[in-house]
Amino acid sequence: MTDLAKLRWTEAEVLLRRGCAAILPVGSTEAHGPHLPLDTDVTIALGMARRAAAALTHKGRACVVLPPLAYAVTDFAAPFAGTLSLPAATATALVRDVLLAAAARGFRPVALANAHLEPAHVATLRAAVEAAAASPASRGAPFVFPDVTRRRLAERLTEEFRSGACHAGQYEGSLVLADDPGSVDETVRRALPPVEISLVDAIAAGKSDFVQAGGRQAYFGRPAAASAEEGRASFEALSALLVEAIEAAG
Repeated sequence: MTDLAKLRWTEAEVLLRRGCAAILPVGSTEAHGPHLPLDTDVTIALGMARRAAAALTHKGRACVVLPPLAYAVTDFAAPFAGTLSLPAATATALVRDVLLAAAARGFRPVALANAHLEPAHVATLRAAVEAAAASPASRGAPFVFPDVTRRRLAERLTEEFRSGACHAGQYEGSLVLADDPGSVDETVRRALPPVEISLVDAIAAGKSDFVQAGGRQAYFGRPAAASAEEGRASFEALSALLVEAIEAAG
């Protein structure tokens, strides 16, 4: 079992005495098309984190997955029901303080597994990691954030991901089909037409939400092309990136 929340305190104490890394999954509660659940990013972040923790444990390095964060800056999905967004300052402080809490208990390193890709949200994570590292409360703990929006990491993911047209499309749909298929409305998903619009380009053009960007049903990409097989392959790539970053931190 790699989930910290499922351990007894005595089991956690044993792991910490041996030396134990921790991964904080970060997602959001926001619209992901008419076919995927609002917790899509949480499902993906948890899947990434659990696979990475299992891989590290198999290598003989103890690692636990912290309870996930399901709230973030989600301004782009604001027009859609169910989306819950935090102010950037609140989101930054929340992530910073969870990182510091884990460091205070002795986890080394503490890593982020992020699946919500909105630029304003990613900025809060970068700020949180920097603030945690600069805090005396860090006690020298390394904090790790393999940011998949960076080109060198994005190149290891799928073509749709790299295109920028990947919100609730083939990439994310495949990941959810791999780990939580019962949450996907398959009848709706298979009937959805492609929306080949790059969110990266839309943001650069000044669009401020999915509707303005052309995603009138809160999805971009090719949801009908998603498959569990692709999702499993993407999870392997995501978890490998996380493992490498944790191992590099020492």
